[in-house]
Order: sequence, then structure tokens, then C-alpha cells
Amino acid sequence: MAMASLRVTLRNLGSTRRSLQTRIFPSAVRSIATSLSPPSRAVVYEQHGPPDQVTRVIELAPVEIKENDVCVKMLASPINPSDINRIEGVYPVRPPVPAIGGYEGVGEVHALGSAVSNLAVGDWVIPSPPSSGLWQTYVVKEQSVWLKINKDVPMEYAATITVNPLTALLMLEDFVKLNSGDTIVQNGATSIVGQCIIQLAKVHGIKSINIIRDRVGSEEVKEKLKRLGANEVYTESQLEVKNVKNLLGDLPEPALGFNCIGGNAASLVLRFLRQRGTMVTYGGMSKKPITVSTSSFIFKDLALRGFWLQKWMSTERANECRPMIDYLLSLVQSGKLKYEMELSPFHDFSLALDKALGKLGSHPKQVIKF
Repeated sequence: MAMASLRVTLRNLGSTRRSLQTRIFPSAVRSIATSLSPPSRAVVYEQHGPPDQVTRVIELAPVEIKENDVCVKMLASPINPSDINRIEGVYPVRPPVPAIGGYEGVGEVHALGSAVSNLAVGDWVIPSPPSSGLWQTYVVKEQSVWLKINKDVPMEYAATITVNPLTALLMLEDFVKLNSGDTIVQNGATSIVGQCIIQLAKVHGIKSINIIRDRVGSEEVKEKLKRLGANEVYTESQLEVKNVKNLLGDLPEPALGFNCIGGNAASLVLRFLRQRGTMVTYGGMSKKPITVSTSSFIFKDLALRGFWLQKWMSTERANECRPMIDYLLSLVQSGKLKYEMELSPFHDFSLALDKALGKLGSHPKQVIKF
């Protein structure tokens, strides 16, 4: 597709870039003279497929800033698994192609539409709920999309707070009423959601049993998770015993379990659950189905639930997330919530994408710095 044709098609995106020649100065203020955003560089894909093959960085023309719009200079945006799935075309909800990638991030207000009064140039904002098209240097969206946050938060945490940490908090609060002293069990404990669950549980006095896969260096992984607040950490092979309840010690049987893997790893979570316990599935990394014994349903009356952040955020409850995000960011500032990330400059996007795809071995979550 020729560049001119691509720009015409991109008008259908949430971050429309009109083919205008006027270039504005970066010192934007609210006035009729600054009704256009600066030109932008963006990661686009014109068809679904392998992300490292179908994405490319292009230049986009300025776009009109309407009276209720906010132009945001992006500071950072992560490469999440859901971003990769959208580009691949396998995610249940995805923008029509051609599209700009990126669904989560943080930026600084660059310019305001004439009717915007709740934000100021220089404020830090995040899209809440998350919004598509954030892998670009300047984003123009309606003011209701943006949530102002404290600029004292580390940039990489501000950029990543609305997907993984919020998922962890919602799952802890939405399915079973937990009290201080209760126990939860989870697989995939080394994931960012898993690490957040450990730390949030600790803050609320909830004990955690954590399952990790067998790997080289598993003892170091166990110690790392325990430093975050995990009470017990087991490899899958350690749970190949007749009665896992004997491993609980003084911990009460878990009322709630989390599964992001499926297959045998999900069965291990179920084995720990108490009578009428609930397992919440939010991922399927193994791509294997969940198998539940008939006796677990009949004699333990277990409940199986699912969680999908996108669906939760598309309901009337979406506004509830904003105070929750503020709470999570306060935990980051107090040092009670942390996870590993790697900042990569925008000009190295291809390298960061290869790391996120696992092509270069194991790496922390990749966060693009614009």
C-alpha cells in the first residue's frame, strides 16, 4: 500500500492523522492557532500476522485537535501479550486494519481543545479504560479517555498499571470475599500478574501459595517470590504427591485460586482449593484445556470462573477502575508494588519487539520509551 493510500485509510483509526502540511511548534498552548497536533511517528500494521513481519514505523501527518480533545505526547508504552495477539489477529477484540499498535501507556498533555478544563499542559495522563493506538509519539483522543496521575510515579509503572496490576486487584476483590488470614493459590506466579497478586495479598494480610514450572534456577525464583511476600512456592513436580493438603502446614485451605496456564497446572490449583472454593482463569499459556474431576464438582462443589479485563472495562463498572488505579500507584510509590521491566527507546522498537516475542531468550516486560 502506498504511503498516501495508507494515510487515507488511517483516517478510520481512533488517532486520525489528516494529510495537512501545516506544522505547529512544540510549545503548544490552548488557542485557535494550535488546533493541530505535531506530526507523529507510529507503529502500524496493515494486515494481521507475525508482529515482527507486519509492523513498521511510519510518519503521520498532524491531526485536528477538536474542542473536547487532548493531544498527548506519549512518554512510554509497554508491549503486552494482548498487543501481540491483536496484531496476530487472534485477540477477540481488535481494531480494524490498518491500525496503530499499543493499548496501554502514559503521556504528557501537549495541547488542549478549547472546551477542556480538567487538564493542563504538562499533566501526566493515562488512558482509562485502556485505549488502542498508543504506539505513536503524539496521540489525540477525547478528554474522557484520559486520567490525570501523579507525576512522581516512575514512568514505566505509570505506563503499565492499567492491565496487569489492575487485573490482579480486580480478581482478588471480585470473586470471593477474602479476609485477613485467608489463603489464595495460583500458578504462573512469576508473571507480572502473579507477582502483583503476591504483593497485593500481602498488603491485605492474605497468604499465598504459588506454583511455578520446573526450571533451571527454580530455587532462586522461589527466593525472589518470597522476598515479594509469597508464603509458599512449589514447583509443579513437588506437587506430584497424593495429598497436597499435607503441604499447607498452618495455612488454611485456599478459598480462591488463579489459573493463567491451563492443563496440569490448573489441576494443581484445583487440588489445593477448599470445599466450595473458586478457581478464576485469566489466561491459557499452555494452550491446553482445563480438566476437572467429577468428584471435585460433586464432593467439593468447586466453582470455575473466568476473567477478562477488556469485558470488565466495557461495562458500566469501568469508572470504578480509576480510584483503583490511584490506589495501585500509591502502592508503587510506597514501594509495596514492584515488578521487573526493561525500557527500550522507540528507535529500537524492532529489537524490543523481538525480546517481547521471546526470540532473544528471556527478558523482562518491554516498555517503549518515546
